[in-house]
Amino acid sequence: LMNLQNNEAGRRAVYKMADVACKCHGVSGSCSLKTCWLQLAEFRKVGDQLKEKYDSAAAMRITRKGKLELVNSRFNQPTAEDLVYVDPSPDYCLRNETTGSLGTQGRLCNKTSEGMDGCELMCCGRGYDQFKTVQTERCHCKFHWCCYVKCKKCTEIVDQFVC
Repeated sequence: LMNLQNNEAGRRAVYKMADVACKCHGVSGSCSLKTCWLQLAEFRKVGDQLKEKYDSAAAMRITRKGKLELVNSRFNQPTAEDLVYVDPSPDYCLRNETTGSLGTQGRLCNKTSEGMDGCELMCCGRGYDQFKTVQTERCHCKFHWCCYVKCKKCTEIVDQFVC
């Protein structure tokens, strides 16, 4: 029942975000004939929309009659465009052998990023440690005729952050 609800919500999100695209046909660019069709929105836009719906999904339980009902009756009944869940999502911040989650402890993070790789989000509010590391990479590369590239090795000390 939950999957049926969520599949329908996904289909509606894709359809709702679709846009009409048209192309003109005719002699030297005249629009004597116009062809229009429904075009799917960018995958990223649909994904962002569904992620918003996921973040506000309604908690449901299955009744003895085999129907879905809200866990908290104070909330509005979900529409056909809303996502629902029966089991809460696992906590991916902590290691969990059952779900296969490795957790985020010990992972490198980006202190300046506000995205998924940012220390605040990735470390789940547990904080992070800073350490310095030496990075060596090839630099000042030159192509020599014929047929090899000669590079120097550059080293620099960089700050890294780990959950």
